[in-house]
Amino acid sequence: MLAKLKEKINSINAVRNYRKIYPYVRPYWLRALLSVLITIPIGSMDAVIAWSLKPYMDVVMVEKSTSATSYIPILIIVFSCLQSLLNYAGTYLNTWVGRKIANDVKMDLFDRLMACDASFFDKTTSGQVLFGYNSDVDMACNGLLSNLKLFTTRVFSSVSLVAVLFYNSWQLALIAVVVLFGALYPLTTVRRRIKSVMDKTIFSGSAVMSHYNETYNGNRIIASYNLYDYQRKRFRDTLTQVFKLGIKMIQRTGMMSPLMHFIVSLGIAAVIWTGSYLIVHHQISAGNFVSFITALIMLYNPIKSIGNNYNNVQMAFMAMERVFSKLEKLPAIRNRQNAKELKGIAKGIEYRDVCFEYNKGHPVLKHINLKIDIGQTIAFVGNSGGGKTTLVNLLPRFYEVNSGAVLIDDVDIRNYTLNSLRDNIAIVFQDNFLFAGTIRENILLGKENATEDELKRAVKDACLEEFVGSLDKGLDTEIGERGVLLSGGQKQRIAIARAFLKNAPIVILDEATSALDNKSEAVVQQAIDNLMKDRTVFIIAHRLSTVRNADRIVVVNYGEIVESGTHDELLAKENGVYASLYKSQLR
Repeated sequence: MLAKLKEKINSINAVRNYRKIYPYVRPYWLRALLSVLITIPIGSMDAVIAWSLKPYMDVVMVEKSTSATSYIPILIIVFSCLQSLLNYAGTYLNTWVGRKIANDVKMDLFDRLMACDASFFDKTTSGQVLFGYNSDVDMACNGLLSNLKLFTTRVFSSVSLVAVLFYNSWQLALIAVVVLFGALYPLTTVRRRIKSVMDKTIFSGSAVMSHYNETYNGNRIIASYNLYDYQRKRFRDTLTQVFKLGIKMIQRTGMMSPLMHFIVSLGIAAVIWTGSYLIVHHQISAGNFVSFITALIMLYNPIKSIGNNYNNVQMAFMAMERVFSKLEKLPAIRNRQNAKELKGIAKGIEYRDVCFEYNKGHPVLKHINLKIDIGQTIAFVGNSGGGKTTLVNLLPRFYEVNSGAVLIDDVDIRNYTLNSLRDNIAIVFQDNFLFAGTIRENILLGKENATEDELKRAVKDACLEEFVGSLDKGLDTEIGERGVLLSGGQKQRIAIARAFLKNAPIVILDEATSALDNKSEAVVQQAIDNLMKDRTVFIIAHRLSTVRNADRIVVVNYGEIVESGTHDELLAKENGVYASLYKSQLR
């Protein structure tokens, strides 16, 4: 009873998913409809060959005459040729429509992916993203239309062939139809059998992609630490898991086609036995029987292998459900209703009793209270993992506070639109991501419509002039994927130039010089000093020498503010945390 209920729910879900995909089909509805309509003659023409065998057998084989049936071979050739052409047209239209729909769905999913908050990317592997936002779409959209074409072709073929069966012998047709339903019955259990295995297969498949991605991005670590055996073992373990799941899938569904084959064979045997009796008693002619058997075999043959096709249909349905669950899921961090635009900062920024945790029950920030006036430079220092980066990541709403509020000009930042909030903040990370392309293209990400003069000024202020001048192609030099052709200092200065072009009133510097050598740090620090002028600046630093000139230094340890003041004020505190850190670094 419960199994039947689940099947009914799944059927309802399938219908709903078809309705959900309709908006994507609508722009191409004419071609989609034509691809379906083409299946009517494709399927119906199967019956012509079976039907034509009755007069051929009765006239030629029994009456030994060919005058009345000479047209039949030509008719078969013409219909087969027409069927082949229509099949090609149907396949072409299905592929065209399927790929167009897949591209549209991928674009919407890509928008959803970009709207995901930072915690999503913290918990989701690259393989899961590639599988869930790309492979699932192909499986769903292409599987949808190809299976729809297959289904409609089979429906019209079956209807026309069943008509031929009843035309030749209603007694034999009843046997054939009963056997047909018996052969199709095992398909009702397919979804229940493959659901749990399919979910695990998707996880393992995404793990394989993650291994490739890790090997690509971590190739130098693998080489320098001789991690070949380590990576090979991890990859082999994942492949073994995928293999076991594939075998489990075969165990659960592999008997479907052989079982259907056996049931169909019983049907053919029953028809031959009954047909022999009907011929001997002159209830049907030999032509009737040959035509019937031909139609029956043409009807049954696809049924014997439909188990595998039906597995693919169910996988396409499940992929569609996963796709639409992503499309329907609202971003965790999004604009509130009636959110307003942030058009610059007049007063300052405040953290008011802010609490935050990545995992429930493990607080990272505890009741943070802090006010920053406009134009101030605030430096955050403290123990590693104490919450410094988390504190500044709440300002552009990479994460949402659990309680309390972050305010700009006494307004909760959640009441500003996300775009306008982030337009007012420029960030220079410790490891800045550069896109494949040229130096110019990466700097212009700060302001796509910047003039040439603005671009030159940003390059100068970021201390990039000398480096760019030494290149044959200057700003139009290709930097490779992730900027692999550049040094760490050069990457940082490109990121700083990008921040200059953005010209945001708030600047966040997250360990911007910690990964650089002394010479590179000096050049980058000069660029940073230029960037900090006339802006409200947040600095996260481990090297305390880089924050001496900050208007205020905030010491954050274990999620709490333990000290706050200028460099001199904090050094003057006897047994102070900052003074202790500073002295240990000097040593």
